[in-house]
Amino acid sequence: MISLKGKVAIVTGGTKGIGKGIADTLASYGAKVVVCSSKSRASKHHHVTANVSEWKDCQHLVENTIKKFGRVDILVNNAGIYPFQSFSKMSRQEWDKVMDVNLNGVFNTTKAVLPYMQKQKYGKIVNIASIAGTQVGFPGLVHYCTTKAGLMGFTRALALELIPFNIHVNAVAPGAIQTPGVKAGLTKDAAAGMIKIIPEGRMGKPAEIAETVAFLSSDAASYIMGQTIVVDGGFTDH
Repeated sequence: MISLKGKVAIVTGGTKGIGKGIADTLASYGAKVVVCSSKSRASKHHHVTANVSEWKDCQHLVENTIKKFGRVDILVNNAGIYPFQSFSKMSRQEWDKVMDVNLNGVFNTTKAVLPYMQKQKYGKIVNIASIAGTQVGFPGLVHYCTTKAGLMGFTRALALELIPFNIHVNAVAPGAIQTPGVKAGLTKDAAAGMIKIIPEGRMGKPAEIAETVAFLSSDAASYIMGQTIVVDGGFTDH
């Protein structure tokens, strides 16, 4: 049974899409939730404006959480960007921007929460990867696929370093999830074509990713570490 009562969670990129679903679900299981986004946005959770690619912003995010709630138990590294661009036309600046948010941002937030989790000898870190980092490649998203593969390696290695502190590190790799960003980025024909190759016959819902994150954030998952749980309706099974 999942219970997050008394826990404090930070969800980066937690004001829309999958991040919002995660924040709402963690709260439904009893957690106090802090969300951050690079721009000020309305949220029913405690909101901190922070750009995860900036170290000082991440320090501020965690310090604000500690000041508000006194502790931090769960970090969900969800913030990410995926601008389409062919590799042949991609500039170094475009490459670096995706690296800065999707990988360096995870470094920053994790480094910022770590002293508090180590001191209390408890923590759950869940990184949002993607099937784009597993055995699936997507043209036009070389930079994004690279960061998500890197995030899975980060998860495995960090899990081994932090388990002596009772800090569990895992990841979730979503497949095609029906979010506003995906809807805006796909034509009807493209969406229909994608659904045809998903054995489940549909795109996933943010809540379905969120439930997996909630499980990994709870003590029900205390014997799971360094793993990436794929939630993709069977997309990568064929």
